[in-house]
Amino acid sequence: MIPIQGGVGGFFANVLESVGVPPELAGPFADAVVGAAIFLVAFVILYLIGKRAVLPVLNRVLNARDLDRHAKTPIKKLVWIVYLFIGITIAFGVAGYDDFLRSLATIAAAATLAIGFAMQDVLKNFVAGVFIFTEKPFKIGDWIEWDDNAGVVEDISLRITRVRTFDNELLTVPNSQLTDNVVKNPVDAGKLRLKFVFGIGYDDDVERATDIILEEARAHDGIMDDPEPSVRLTELGDSSVGLQSRIWIENPSRADFVKTRGEYVTRVKRRFDEEGINIPYPHRTLTGGIEVADGPVAGE
Repeated sequence: MIPIQGGVGGFFANVLESVGVPPELAGPFADAVVGAAIFLVAFVILYLIGKRAVLPVLNRVLNARDLDRHAKTPIKKLVWIVYLFIGITIAFGVAGYDDFLRSLATIAAAATLAIGFAMQDVLKNFVAGVFIFTEKPFKIGDWIEWDDNAGVVEDISLRITRVRTFDNELLTVPNSQLTDNVVKNPVDAGKLRLKFVFGIGYDDDVERATDIILEEARAHDGIMDDPEPSVRLTELGDSSVGLQSRIWIENPSRADFVKTRGEYVTRVKRRFDEEGINIPYPHRTLTGGIEVADGPVAGE
């Protein structure tokens, strides 16, 4: 019991005794009331400090990290819960409930151990969510790819991330899957390079085919001029010569990527047809002969 509590408690006990309350009841009751009042005052002070000082500082730190609203909200809630728990602990200590605090600490330690074993996966995903919020490998609206999955991020929480696939399916992905595996973010840099191999016949003019591929790339509004399109001869296949076209599109989404590539390939194919450039399909040449043996026919 702190001196202030003892003095105020003794005064309050004397007042109770003066109105006829037995001393064996007046003392404990006075101590309990004074302790509760001190606890309440201490907690209110710490609560106001948290609202006026801790939360504004936390907001400035989160804003400096350039986190979006979806990321800041759960982090602020978590920090506020931890702060309130610490505030309650300090208020109990100020009120003189040391024995109660020791019991509470023992119970909390045992409960933490039990919860830790029972919720390993949840805690793993929670920690992964914190890493996603702080490291920002992707954000809401990004097109991401991992394992054999791909889609657009719709929501990020501390435990799961929701991704809308390009077949309009909603995937609820545990955050640990996204931090334990390689995640590709094709649109992170604001532009995307596309590669496509055009196969032409061995008898066709490689230089003319290269010019057509570049002309159609430069004529397409969705393809960037800088970096400029390029073509490289990359394959000498069984039945075709492979010319790899490399083009860039700006601020791409999955829809832009598919549309631009489709239009571009269609235009190149049309020009190839007009110029008489062949796009061969795989074929095989069989060699050999048939031997006819002299002698009776089976069954005769």
